[in-house]
Amino acid sequence: MANLEAVFMTQKASRGASPNDTCAHAPASAADGMPARLPQDLSYLRAVVDRRLGLLVPPPAVHPAALHAAMRHILLAPGKRLRPLLAMAAAQQFDAGEHEVLDFGCALEMVHAASLIMDDLPAMDDAALRRGQPTTHLQFGEDVALLAAVALVSRAFGAAAGAPGVSETLRLDAVATLSLAVGSLGLCGGQFDDLRPAAGRAVKATEDVNRRKTGVLFTAAAEIAGHVAGADEARMTHLKAFAAHVGRAYQILDDILDATASGGSLGKDVGKDAQKATVIAALGAPRARTLLAEHLSSAGAASRQIGPNCEGREPLRLFLDAAFGELARHAAA
Repeated sequence: MANLEAVFMTQKASRGASPNDTCAHAPASAADGMPARLPQDLSYLRAVVDRRLGLLVPPPAVHPAALHAAMRHILLAPGKRLRPLLAMAAAQQFDAGEHEVLDFGCALEMVHAASLIMDDLPAMDDAALRRGQPTTHLQFGEDVALLAAVALVSRAFGAAAGAPGVSETLRLDAVATLSLAVGSLGLCGGQFDDLRPAAGRAVKATEDVNRRKTGVLFTAAAEIAGHVAGADEARMTHLKAFAAHVGRAYQILDDILDATASGGSLGKDVGKDAQKATVIAALGAPRARTLLAEHLSSAGAASRQIGPNCEGREPLRLFLDAAFGELARHAAA
């Protein structure tokens, strides 16, 4: 990874053929700092993402030190990195280079981290634990936490706008996609409705809130990767469906764990959704688990519709395993 920028800049900026027509993007060689053949899981990509995130955000040694430390506090804490992993897995399945979407995925991870900082504030969920450590406002103060969240969102747009190895058109498209995902019609609007649940909200309406507060970043990751890879309309439709089912499944799983798991096992506060309109509150745990399995099964079906890459593999299926583990394997059985 020492020559990361060189790897970025040698990637093709655009494609004139469908990703299915030719294996234009073979796996990177060992000389590029990547394995000659991709392993049977996506764990190695987490290390790639973590290192790149550390490079994209100013270090604490740079003034203002406390602000930069607060930005990195949750961003670089151990996590699944699912949004960049989805972008990179989608790129691989479309035979594009995963490095072409890396900075876009990192931008989405920054937005996600900013949303966690804000979600934990006393005015929101008033949480004390996140990713196994004190929440940002407890560690640095509410004032610094708010500034850190804003700075992370700002840096996310900068990372997307400056992503190397892709055309200006693709960068502008990614910035527009990111803007819609973050704003009042996406994450912010979904969080607003989540904090103010309407009495008797139907399950369908709750799933729409979940789509906006959680699913939009997964969908954005998939859309950006599909555009970078030059996906045709049919395969893009299946890719968006995959991401939509992932987003819904992940929020249901989060709601189930909030009600049934311990804070120590999750590395964050639990029981914060007890008074909210969630799928598990509307349906009960057994039916919520059934709906979770249905979304995972539908995501797997969407990946099959997209089809394997030139190596005959489906990295999106590996992503499901990274995100859901045994739950995804049972749903695919």
